[in-house]
Amino acid sequence: MDAASYLVPVYAAYALTSVGLTVGLARTLFRSGAVFLADVFKDNPQMAEAVNRLLVVGFYLLNFGYACLIMKADRATDVISAIEILAAKLGLLLLSLGVIHFGNVYLFHRMRRRAQMAVLPPPVVPQLKMVHAHAG
Repeated sequence: MDAASYLVPVYAAYALTSVGLTVGLARTLFRSGAVFLADVFKDNPQMAEAVNRLLVVGFYLLNFGYACLIMKADRATDVISAIEILAAKLGLLLLSLGVIHFGNVYLFHRMRRRAQMAVLPPPVVPQLKMVHAHAG
């Protein structure tokens, strides 16, 4: 068996796993993100849904683009090196999914916080004036 033929199953397993991981995480983000965005856009539920869909599209584009970029591998001379290549590729992909996931969560948090700040009551005007006694 030549070195290139070991990579075919690696590429197939990597492609299937990366698509499955990305789609699964995107669905989770979509469901959970909908709750955050509904809170942010209480007065406009259609805007919440539109923003959620746009965030998921961006998530797909980033992850599938990165997955394609890291797909290329060096030669695999045996089954062990093929498995190691697959593990390294999936590890990089999982790290990128984690970073992008936490980026999305942070974005949702910031949007929600900004929406909550907009509805806070104005600050209270001071009612007392403090007079300092001079020691002398």
